[in-house]
Amino acid sequence: MSFTIYPAIDMRGGKCVRLLQGDYSKETIYGDSPFDMAKRFVDEGAEWIHMVDLDGAKEGNRVNDQFVIDVANKLGAKVQIGGGIRTEEDIEYYLNNGVQRVIIGSLAASNTEHVKDWLAKYGDRLAIGLDAKDGYVATHGWIETSELKAVDLGVELARAGAETFIFTDIATDGMLSGPNVEAVVELAKATGKEVIASGGVSSMEDLRLLKDNNVAGAIVGKAVYTGKVSVADAVKEVSSC
Repeated sequence: MSFTIYPAIDMRGGKCVRLLQGDYSKETIYGDSPFDMAKRFVDEGAEWIHMVDLDGAKEGNRVNDQFVIDVANKLGAKVQIGGGIRTEEDIEYYLNNGVQRVIIGSLAASNTEHVKDWLAKYGDRLAIGLDAKDGYVATHGWIETSELKAVDLGVELARAGAETFIFTDIATDGMLSGPNVEAVVELAKATGKEVIASGGVSSMEDLRLLKDNNVAGAIVGKAVYTGKVSVADAVKEVSSC
């Protein structure tokens, strides 16, 4: 299985930010231009850019979408976007404007049957974002926690056609403490599908560990912004393994 590096651009108020464990009150601004940040990552060799509309996730509608469209159409990289996607119109909007993959997050838990219909229609153009707190799915910008186990929901949606999952352990997100490899691998084995790890990556060793465990890829955020991992080195490392 190939391993893909996904540099992360989380957008709030039109800026590139990182939140600590999804807490909107614990924000650090790392750049004033999502487009310029994406260009930097592409120049360093990234084939994919992972973008999140944090305002959209909180408000339930697209907010920072123009940045996403510009990156998808002007930089030559593939883009996956999450946050604020609540309707089929949102999905169509992004897919018709150059975005490669749309991430369905909160709705996967709150409106599972509807999401199954979308999976039947859009297939691998959709990814299911499973954000977990203590193993249970967290929704609405991580503000609420459901009674659904992430693995159980993953298995159900894999049977409905989901091919790609993005698993975030909220406890590790932004902490630079290492990813929850055990939980990522558990989801991959249970679903039999590609799982992208998100949260906690702090070093090249973390990336090697994920790759060695047949994980499909890793989203790298704070480690890149704080200089612990460079996109260029990460892409070179995983492509040479």
